[in-house]
Amino acid sequence: MEKKLIIFLMLAAILLTTVYPVLAETQKITPQMAADHVKKAVRLIEEKGPDIAFPILSDPDGEYVDGELYVFTYNMEGTIIQHLRPALVGKNMMNIKDKDGKCLACEFLRIAKEQGQGWSQYWWPKPGSGELSIKVSYIMKVPSHAMFVGVGIYDMTIDQIKASIKVKD
Repeated sequence: MEKKLIIFLMLAAILLTTVYPVLAETQKITPQMAADHVKKAVRLIEEKGPDIAFPILSDPDGEYVDGELYVFTYNMEGTIIQHLRPALVGKNMMNIKDKDGKCLACEFLRIAKEQGQGWSQYWWPKPGSGELSIKVSYIMKVPSHAMFVGVGIYDMTIDQIKASIKVKD
């Protein structure tokens, strides 16, 4: 009996140490996590300025990047000015459309200018698979700068978000 208990406990320990990290890595990003992440990034830009904030926001090992959870920043002309993927920095997105013909940067800019913050839904290639996936991004204008910050969530719609979140200030 004692031997069976020891074997059971050893198996449980092995499972916990191997399965839990995998489950933690694949944690689903919630709308609240995305909105909070954007607000935290906006505060950082407000407090430190873009020159100091952007390297912090883009650090793959930093607190603003966690798997699929990362921050992107555009200027008010639709150009990416901060991103986890450096190759995208400097790219104007005003002519980029999703499979339904939606201009992503145009919609992001409209939200930033007219509402100050809000959600946008569009199609985008999912990292790893490259397949088009529905995606929503929470967008927020940086009050003291001509820019906005966003965070996206794959495999979620605005209707699902409305049913699950109340964005806090």
